[in-house]
Amino acid sequence: MAEPKRTELGVQREKTLLVGVLFPGSVVDPADPLGELRSLADTAGANVVGEILARRDKPHPGLYVGTGKAEQIAQRCEELEIDTVIFDNDLTPAQIRDLEEILERKVLDRSELILDIFAAHARTAESRLQVELAQLEYTYPRLRHMWTHLERMAGGATSAAAAVGGIGTRGPGEKQLEIDRRLVKKRVAHLRRRISEIDKRKLRTVRDRDDEYCICLVGYTNAGKSTVMNLLTSAGTMVADKLFATLETRTRRWELDNGVRVLLSDTVGFVRDIPHHLVASFRATLEEAIWADLLIHVADAAHEMVENQIQSVDAVLDELGCGRDNRLLVLNKTDLIDDPAVRTILAQRHPEALFVSAATGEGAEQLADAVTRRSAGSSVRVRLRADCRNGKLMQYIAQHADVRDEQFADATALIDAVMPTHHLHKLDAFGDDVRIVSRSG
Repeated sequence: MAEPKRTELGVQREKTLLVGVLFPGSVVDPADPLGELRSLADTAGANVVGEILARRDKPHPGLYVGTGKAEQIAQRCEELEIDTVIFDNDLTPAQIRDLEEILERKVLDRSELILDIFAAHARTAESRLQVELAQLEYTYPRLRHMWTHLERMAGGATSAAAAVGGIGTRGPGEKQLEIDRRLVKKRVAHLRRRISEIDKRKLRTVRDRDDEYCICLVGYTNAGKSTVMNLLTSAGTMVADKLFATLETRTRRWELDNGVRVLLSDTVGFVRDIPHHLVASFRATLEEAIWADLLIHVADAAHEMVENQIQSVDAVLDELGCGRDNRLLVLNKTDLIDDPAVRTILAQRHPEALFVSAATGEGAEQLADAVTRRSAGSSVRVRLRADCRNGKLMQYIAQHADVRDEQFADATALIDAVMPTHHLHKLDAFGDDVRIVSRSG
């Protein structure tokens, strides 16, 4: 008998059926609507043996796909001996329950699949906490339907709560549901405190880099961010042709030709329709992007859906509160563009973008030059009103500004200075202790 295929985690690959439901206005690759879901499933270790695509005007309230399509999926599951059905959509707990009853198979939606990948790839204590929080927040509203089979039972030692017993319709499942909800809420509160502490430490670490020009690589997953980082810094970052190969932020020094040293960070990639609670849970990991002086947005120029991927990343960055003025679009993988017209169209749509191939080194010099110009930045003439009692503030101004004149009155200093723009922005961290009276240049 042939030995079963196993994933990198040592788990037998489940035979999986992919299901996608398209609605008017759905943003997918028309040539391969389930391409991204297939890549996600492969990253999770699934053995995809079949795919079904459905089109609807709106989701069916009970089964999402409708009764007829659900029966078709059930028949395909029998034919292919499917273990797991994965939807390229987000399903309600009730829909998952009803589909599992009809299909007699495990059913996952898109969000749960992404969470599973994050859980498998998390390596640091920080990312494990973030993944656990996201999983619990996903699971909590689904607890009732997870215990439906117990609620139908009228007794019996089916759970630890069975010994307590229920009154009337309060069976063991309902009692266990209350216990589980309480435990989940308690664990969520604990994780949020732990992550908040990590968030504060990381925020202090990022803010303490005031002497450094900080750059963050962001982009759609598998766009080649880690390859770009290796090209620029020889960091030796792991590169894999899988979605979410990078989950933890890595920071390396990058020596520019003019002798200037900057910090370059690689971050977790984004996908379309990324669950909002996942973005919130990984806010600490993305703190590098929030406070970076420059965001290098790496996009896969050879991908058919590159425009939608760029928009998806921009939407997440906007949600995180990242400004648009400090973004530099880098169109990577130009060596994979077969049609010259594609490059021409991209250049017309994104005239400020740089074309790069991290695999061949094309465009690396132009990228370094662009970063050099950005890091030098423009200086501005400013008048600042600062609280003299804030020693860190006064020291920061002295170190990072060319002070032309100072006037003191009680505990307030009126300072006339020339200051690099990226250092001026970091004055926001001092709150009401400093105010920009005027600026020019």
